[in-house]
Amino acid sequence: MGGQVPLLSFDAAVDRLLQKKESYHANYLAMYSSWLGGILTDPRLMVVPVDDHLVHRGDGIFEAFKCVDGFLYLLDRHLDRLERSTAIAQLTWPVDRSRLEDLIKQTVRASGARECLVRLFLSRGPGGFTTDPYECPASQLYIVITRLKQAPEEKLTKGVTLKSSHIPIKKSYFASVKSCNYLPNVLMTKEARDAGVDFTVSIDENGFLGEGATENVGIVTRDNRFLVPRFDRILRGTTVTRMLELARELVERGELAQVGEADIRPEDAYRAAEMMTFGTTFDVLPIVQYDGHPIGDGVPGPWFRRFREMLLRDIRSGQGVRTPVWDEPAA
Repeated sequence: MGGQVPLLSFDAAVDRLLQKKESYHANYLAMYSSWLGGILTDPRLMVVPVDDHLVHRGDGIFEAFKCVDGFLYLLDRHLDRLERSTAIAQLTWPVDRSRLEDLIKQTVRASGARECLVRLFLSRGPGGFTTDPYECPASQLYIVITRLKQAPEEKLTKGVTLKSSHIPIKKSYFASVKSCNYLPNVLMTKEARDAGVDFTVSIDENGFLGEGATENVGIVTRDNRFLVPRFDRILRGTTVTRMLELARELVERGELAQVGEADIRPEDAYRAAEMMTFGTTFDVLPIVQYDGHPIGDGVPGPWFRRFREMLLRDIRSGQGVRTPVWDEPAA
């Protein structure tokens, strides 16, 4: 049997908190908290009230986007989607959009990192432990800056593996909101790890491909059509949406026959020339095996290399998709 549990004073609790030094803290660079009214750079202090509905009900929404070379990529699109999620979740912003952009930039600058990942959380706020949203006096905003992890070189040169998920796909009403209630997504990732593959993809009631745990998928058919699952049942990913826009230039030049949404069955993907997955952190990765079936030649193909080159160029120099964090380039 365990001994007596200590009753901690305020000072004792803070002392214990300051002793919490974990290796993964090295990835946490800065956090803005509307609850505390400021920016923190000590990971041990990056906390959220336990009675915030974000914690005990998943009652909140989020976005994640990256800063590369001091520029936020696709910021406007992420905030547009945040507004759509806010409307569906019936949340209110604690600040207006202009102030939110300013807070994001200030938090990135406080991190000192010109390349990082911005994680933005908008919660119902603290106030109780029931499901009643009206017990929360005010919504809260948390902005967390973490290190930007690059895809391992091996995944780029050898490709990744995928399997169909057994986790039920979200209903379209909830699939279109980027909610912090991510249990299905967590289970999909666990499913992938347990199966020894890199990713899983959901399958809807009609047998069509949906989305991954945090990423979208797409195929290039043998007759040169770039197709992605329809967005009416899944979250409209910002990276894959941008890739569709960039790829339309290839249609205009006659290199691709078509770009668009489609009903895609696993069998269609098995027979594809190439298959890829798209996400904020890794941009695009080549899928070389799906449900045990080799895709194309079973190695990363030319369309993957072309798409990756186009995305990386867009991230570094694309017009209208980059927002500077610093007014002047760093010396």
